[in-house]
Amino acid sequence: MTKSAQIEEVLRNLKAAVPEIRGALVATTDGLPVATDFPEGEAARIAAMAATALGLGKRIAQSTALGGLEEVVVRGAEGYLVVYSAGAQAVLAVSAPAGANLGLIHLEARGAARSIANVL
Repeated sequence: MTKSAQIEEVLRNLKAAVPEIRGALVATTDGLPVATDFPEGEAARIAAMAATALGLGKRIAQSTALGGLEEVVVRGAEGYLVVYSAGAQAVLAVSAPAGANLGLIHLEARGAARSIANVL
């Protein structure tokens, strides 16, 4: 199975485990989409923003002695976008509506991010 197919399978499994998830994508730390189920036009924009959020989160975590960054959570009135570090080369971004079970999302997405890091 190719790396791309393995990553797509991880995203499918994540969405199956948490049906509330609206969208998920894997991007490089440079902001290029690798695998996504967001609409094409949205995917490039979200990939770039997720990589930027990851970079900023890493700087904040380092400068405030929080240790290695694990995730960045953006919560708006209509929902969440959570960005997880997926190793040194990638980022996982997950979108969910307001009221979604954030604990379950974290549980499943953290495992997915580890799986993605192992694939890459």
